[in-house]
Amino acid sequence: MKTLVEFIWEQQEIVGTATGEFSRLLNDIGIAAKIVNRDVNRAGLSGIIGDDGGVNVQGENQKKLDVMANNEFIKALRNGKQCAAIISEENDDVIVFDDKTTKNAKYIVALDPLDGSSNIEVNVSIGTIFAIYKRKSIGTTITKEDVLQAGTELVCGGYVIYGSSTMLIYTTGFGVHGFTYDPTCGIFILSHPDIKITDTGNIYSINEANYIYFPEGVKRYIKYCQEDDATTNRPYTSRYIGSLVSDFHRNLLRGGIYMYPGNLKNPQGKLRLMYECVPMAFLAEQAGGKASDGFQRILDMQPEHIHQRSPLFIGSKSMVEKAESLMREFSPDFLDAE
Repeated sequence: MKTLVEFIWEQQEIVGTATGEFSRLLNDIGIAAKIVNRDVNRAGLSGIIGDDGGVNVQGENQKKLDVMANNEFIKALRNGKQCAAIISEENDDVIVFDDKTTKNAKYIVALDPLDGSSNIEVNVSIGTIFAIYKRKSIGTTITKEDVLQAGTELVCGGYVIYGSSTMLIYTTGFGVHGFTYDPTCGIFILSHPDIKITDTGNIYSINEANYIYFPEGVKRYIKYCQEDDATTNRPYTSRYIGSLVSDFHRNLLRGGIYMYPGNLKNPQGKLRLMYECVPMAFLAEQAGGKASDGFQRILDMQPEHIHQRSPLFIGSKSMVEKAESLMREFSPDFLDAE
């Protein structure tokens, strides 16, 4: 069996980039994930369920586990010395490490420390999403160009899902690979090499409670999914967990589409571009799928600020393209009308 660290090093040697820095960085993320996994599993016994009392920059109530997970990832990345700065959902501004070693580190990590935290109390799968960027400049202070990079500049995208088993899924542009955590020996072991998403599937995932606020193109796609047509294996099955990590993970393995579109109340949707949409889009494309805001490729979007939001249509390629075609036909000016 191949461990996470062994696999990373092997892949870097194949492409001729084996310096050890990136493998140590991803290992630091794995260490933090192990700690978060432990605390998530014991949350009901250790008094860390419920609201923390704080509010993050998006105006969302912070859960105790949100704060705990954020602190653990910051601590692990600071101690690992391979990360120069962190962009986190739970922090208003960029966290810059400026000690002698880390100020010259090559990488910047953007993350959602605990995605789907509203599901914690009901024991539904949740996760961590991360994106790793390489700095444009080293030896100087962190610049705007270092932080606000498009998805095309991404070095690594991935997530950890804390479910019936804990898994770490990542890509560096050479396929998507999954590792299952073995708690008996404390290591992530390669269990899902070279994951591919089917070109089409029979699952669509969207919060239909917002139906009346959706643009017409989204409404048309939902109706398309519900129509009876044996040649395209419709109607599709509706599955929505309410955690991006959980819904995407299921569709990645089984085929399907996840949608969090903009609506009349929130034209740009609620998902954050840099640390939710972009890493998931990188994974989707590397697995043979597609990711779009309904009109353009997610990875081509240039962020203007670290907490920028974006609509998201992601999953099996043909399903995303069908949704895009209906958005362009029936809601061509939706985002421009904000």
